[in-house]
Amino acid sequence: MESPNLSPALSSEQLLDLALKAGAKDAEVYQSRSLSRPVLFEANRLKRLESSQSEGVALRLWKNGRPGLAVAYGAVNPQDLVDRAIAISALNEPESVELTPGGHPEDYPDLGQSVAVEDLVVMGKEAIAKIRDANPEVLCTAELECEAETIRLINSQGLDCHYTDTTLNCFVSVEWVRGDDFLCVSDGQTQREQLNADKVVKAIQQRLNWAQNNVYPPIGQVPILLTAKAADLLWDTVQTALNGKQVWERASPWSDRLGQVVSSLNLSLAQHPNTGPYSCPFDDEGTPTRPLLLIREGQLQQFYCDRTIGRLLGVGSTGNGFRPSLGSYPTPGLVNIMVQPGKGSLRDLLMQLDDGLVIDQILGGGAGISGDFSVNVDLGYRVCNGTIIGRVKDTMVAGNVYTALKQIIALGEDAEWNGPCYTPSLVLEGLSVTASEQTSILI
Repeated sequence: MESPNLSPALSSEQLLDLALKAGAKDAEVYQSRSLSRPVLFEANRLKRLESSQSEGVALRLWKNGRPGLAVAYGAVNPQDLVDRAIAISALNEPESVELTPGGHPEDYPDLGQSVAVEDLVVMGKEAIAKIRDANPEVLCTAELECEAETIRLINSQGLDCHYTDTTLNCFVSVEWVRGDDFLCVSDGQTQREQLNADKVVKAIQQRLNWAQNNVYPPIGQVPILLTAKAADLLWDTVQTALNGKQVWERASPWSDRLGQVVSSLNLSLAQHPNTGPYSCPFDDEGTPTRPLLLIREGQLQQFYCDRTIGRLLGVGSTGNGFRPSLGSYPTPGLVNIMVQPGKGSLRDLLMQLDDGLVIDQILGGGAGISGDFSVNVDLGYRVCNGTIIGRVKDTMVAGNVYTALKQIIALGEDAEWNGPCYTPSLVLEGLSVTASEQTSILI
């Protein structure tokens, strides 16, 4: 697969020059170009091959101290983009210029290896065949993709940095209909060098085996095992609480907790931007990313910031200024949050539960900054005396993230990537579990 390299010009230097000639004191150009070729399977069969290419450019400038941002996709007239940014700046209040200085071009190494579409097709067919050999009645949907994205950022203070990132994705979803009972199990993987579809297949087969029988859920305060897929129930809120912007706005409950214990002593959490399939060498402001130790053995160590928030908090940027979208201003965001694994396999964690619940997939949004949550268990299993005895249905779990963090009994050694979060399974002392009245009738 060809790398979507940005052409040397692509209006970047021209945009900067035009912005400065139009009266802007400072300016930056952020460009992104991607090439993706997904392979799609539906109802156990190859459905289609696709190819999509996108290109976007964002111009941010300051004229008379007022910021302006304009975005274009595809072909763009440089002067039109400059005029739009200038017009928008006139509507904004003055603010500090937040640009990363640079003295020479930063040519970061490209990341990842491409895989041919033909190889992805074979991989998808083999994965579906293995699942259906053991469960011929299921319907499989799969998407495998090789995507290459090139990022370039230049500004009027001499910064010029870029790199190309090639990632491989494999996602498989299985539907199993048994009379009135519907079950959906999914799993996936993102890698840089090569995919291990067999690992995805084994994870799905294991969950299908666990779901052979439907059983009553335990009710009340119940010990919970969150698999790596479900652990985001905790980590999404943790990332928000560690966000320097939330700290500056006094919205984070940890704003005044630096150096204090905020979780179980079993928990250590850090950012490692140079590890795994979601790594990146610099943030969307051009600041090099770096490792950050955020929580060490339960003790809060630091927050993460972009240039603006770092200046307001007096700590400087931690290299965490990212754009939620091309048309957004940089804001604090983590890259590659990694939870330090514990000891013991998933089986070892299960053995710690006399009567508990395994949560593997949840429905609905998780907790916000308050930490309170009440979610439906999309895929969960009951554990008795360390053994999974069947799947539970119509079950809800409620609690508070900050309370749960202090009740982490154990973390497994089975850490894996769940999006840009590397997390193991973990056991919580107890969450509130309820079931609908319908449960006793259906099961």
